[in-house]
Amino acid sequence: MSRERLSAGQWARLEAELRRGPPAHGFEDDQRWTLKRVKLLIGPMFHVGYTVQGVWKLLRRHGWSCQVPVRRAVERDGAAVEVWKQDVWPEVEEWRRTWAPTSASRTRQDRP
Repeated sequence: MSRERLSAGQWARLEAELRRGPPAHGFEDDQRWTLKRVKLLIGPMFHVGYTVQGVWKLLRRHGWSCQVPVRRAVERDGAAVEVWKQDVWPEVEEWRRTWAPTSASRTRQDRP
């Protein structure tokens, strides 16, 4: 296991900054922390360089985990999705032959 380069006080400060969220640190386009963003936050704050993998190890060591959004995007239009599924998807989806015999062999092709 690699040696941690942040002291307990530095980690507490970093955790407080992470809890403030990405917009507080100039990441307005997305409301999620990425490993690259955390890396960019650590460098100037503590003058310590971490790799992306090192940031992941640091966060896991302190109980942070990979997160997936619980809710769907506010911009999602459910009605438009349903229309697409009913009208567009059947045209895009490839037709499957379910009645014809098939072969698992790489050298022997399907029989006509």
